[in-house]
Amino acid sequence: MDQRKCECGHTNPVGTLLCESCGKPLDIEVVEQSDFPDMRYEGMARRSQTYTKKVIDRVWNWFSSVKIAIGIIIVILIASAVGTIFPQQQYIPVPVPTEPDVARFYTDTYGQLGTIYYGLGFHNLYSSWWFVTLLVMLGTSLVICSLDRVIPLYKALTKPRLNQHKSFLKGQKLFAEGPMPEGSSQEELLRMAAETLRKKGYRIFSTDRALMAEKGRFSRWGPYINHIGLILFLIGVLMRSIPGFFMDEYVWVREGQTVAIPDTPYYVKNVSYHTEYWSESEMPEQLDLKGGVIPKSFQTDAILYLNKNADLPGAKPELVEVKNGPIVVNHPMEHESLYLYQSGVQEMQLGALNFNLVDLKNGNKELGLIKIDLYNPPKEQDLGNGVKVRTLDYFPDFIMGKDGKPATQTNLPKNPMVAIEIMGENGNLTEKMVYVEGTIITQKTDPRYGLVIRKPDLIDITGLNVRMDKAVPLIYFGSFIFMIGVAMGLFWQHRRIWVQFQEDNVLLAGHTNKNWFGLRREVDGLIEHTKLPLTIEEKTKA
Repeated sequence: MDQRKCECGHTNPVGTLLCESCGKPLDIEVVEQSDFPDMRYEGMARRSQTYTKKVIDRVWNWFSSVKIAIGIIIVILIASAVGTIFPQQQYIPVPVPTEPDVARFYTDTYGQLGTIYYGLGFHNLYSSWWFVTLLVMLGTSLVICSLDRVIPLYKALTKPRLNQHKSFLKGQKLFAEGPMPEGSSQEELLRMAAETLRKKGYRIFSTDRALMAEKGRFSRWGPYINHIGLILFLIGVLMRSIPGFFMDEYVWVREGQTVAIPDTPYYVKNVSYHTEYWSESEMPEQLDLKGGVIPKSFQTDAILYLNKNADLPGAKPELVEVKNGPIVVNHPMEHESLYLYQSGVQEMQLGALNFNLVDLKNGNKELGLIKIDLYNPPKEQDLGNGVKVRTLDYFPDFIMGKDGKPATQTNLPKNPMVAIEIMGENGNLTEKMVYVEGTIITQKTDPRYGLVIRKPDLIDITGLNVRMDKAVPLIYFGSFIFMIGVAMGLFWQHRRIWVQFQEDNVLLAGHTNKNWFGLRREVDGLIEHTKLPLTIEEKTKA
């Protein structure tokens, strides 16, 4: 690494703007305030300015650029905005979101734009590999930008220079130079200056011919505390991609049904569901609802089970109850880091079809009840007296295909079609029947058996949002650290005042990173108290 030697004899690394020993600007002729180097990093050399030859140096320099960081942030903002144009897949109203169902939803709901949106993968944008890569790049940029600047700044601020070069003092925005007052000694002036500034909260560093007063140094670390908070926040966000740290699933559970919660060893059972409505006496005022009602609460009584055999592939689930109770809107069931929210309901849905089988040749004698569970149709039912019923085919959401054959649009029993076979007289007589759209179609024109349609079983289906987010504490902690950094940089300023004696003259200079008006008042107060014959020159950059 090349070196740059100052006239004071100190050797400085390449990239140094102000001599580390005396503060003199290097290779710069300071004529006006605008010529003086930026004091943001105390003129210290940064690594990105020192090492440039190796590949790792170029990568470091690329990520250390503030422009690159701003560019990454802009790309992330644009991508995030695109992700909000249409709902993400996890929020679309598809009970069992298979890929064909999801693609159909975007096309049917949003047309050609929805098809393009789905085709480009924007329906799962925030978990896509390229969006996660952008977040990693932003985190890398924050780390490198911080290290590239905070290390030289720390070295400079922890070793304050007292005997500054005159060009350094003249380069400050607040500067004054004048002769020594008659009848005053250097020691007396330095003592008075130190007492005055100490009362204003300054920390004093002094020698026999120079003094530096400083306060609010910690505020210089505010931006870097911000970066630490943002880095912790990003780590928390990225941890959501690690299995076991984050889950946001949606499960539909019928009354009486027990279903597995995806990617967990837990099962949940819907014991019962009910919606409570406001009565007219409970309403705060009379409303003309025109026969309507207002829901008061949505509640699912549920049981949470743990599968003890979850770690044994192929083993039959062994369920152990771990919690039970109500799940109400905004009051989830909580177990460890798992939360189950009441998020949706489908009331009065078809659960089972009920028929009475009658013997048409024997005075419509009832032979028994046939129940077809629309979510798990029985293969065969024995009605007794040598009569059996076998389910031949079942289409939950019947539609006639383009090929003229029956098909189903979805797996939900919205328009069920059931084909059954009646076997009577111990199998010696068989007849086939089809139920579709409230109509019974028989195989024979003069059938022996008939079906009488009874009231179907209606059930409520609960929609539960299952969430687990172990990264939330880290995200909150990162946000808290970020706000501390904001407060440090917003409400405090780093102020420094130098008083030096050179060639029978008194030199006074002041610097702050903001609020120059406040610093100017303190400098004026110092001059007035010590009765120094100085007039402050407040310079402005062109």
